[in-house]
Amino acid sequence: SAMSFSEAEVQSARGAWEKMYVDAEDNGTTVLVRMFTEHPDTKSYFTHFKGMDSAEEMKQSDQVRGHGKKVFTAINDMVQHLDNSEAFLGIVNPLGKKHATQLKIDPKNFRIICDIILQLMEEKFGGDCKASFEKVTNEICTHLNNVYKEEGW
Repeated sequence: SAMSFSEAEVQSARGAWEKMYVDAEDNGTTVLVRMFTEHPDTKSYFTHFKGMDSAEEMKQSDQVRGHGKKVFTAINDMVQHLDNSEAFLGIVNPLGKKHATQLKIDPKNFRIICDIILQLMEEKFGGDCKASFEKVTNEICTHLNNVYKEEGW
């Protein structure tokens, strides 16, 4: 399924994301810590985060910070290819496949993480910023879910 972003949507989504990506590691860490705190079951996928109960402890963890940055880097790659479905799917498909088959992550967690990203965007940069990125998160989640269906979830 081809993506349908107008040139204007691509530009405003990139502008919104750029603000978040400037502090990729800090913002990525905030997003993960929020996810682990608000949805503690998500911690079970990360064996080395399991014992961490305090948000402070998680924020300081190199593993949490490293994964936060990884998540933001992957999204950044996708955002650069919103106007090129083939390139976009070239990033999303292997990522989805890995999370479905090797890591066995429940796909509902992608929606959770995207919603937290949108929430943080709104807090930091306002509703317009969030609004211009919403379609991107929907697109990412839809395509990841498609990969999961193909993998028999």
